[in-house]
Amino acid sequence: MLKLDTQKTITNLESSFLKKNLPALRIGDTVKVGVKIIEGNKERVQFYEGIIIAQKNSSINTTITVRKVLQGIGIERVFLIHSPKIDSVTVIRSSKVRRSKLYYLRDLKGKASRLKQKFN
Repeated sequence: MLKLDTQKTITNLESSFLKKNLPALRIGDTVKVGVKIIEGNKERVQFYEGIIIAQKNSSINTTITVRKVLQGIGIERVFLIHSPKIDSVTVIRSSKVRRSKLYYLRDLKGKASRLKQKFN
């Protein structure tokens, strides 16, 4: 009788769907996420630029929460990194942070919400 290791099988299956060309993403990075949008029979890529304020889960379920401020209103969007809807992820700048979740940025207004840039 053949015994199957279910966790190993799931890991092998998930690994075929993981994206290989993703940059190292950290909390506080300003990123530009290209999202594929289908309108009728046309497909285009729309970019969403903001700061990563949270990162959750691991492997194929990794999500990042990206926050941007548009006309004084904060907008947050959660992206499933390994989704086929995500075309590209580009790191624009990195910031020095000492927290794993930057939810405190929601309460700050204007220049107070700036993060100190980290140079590599």
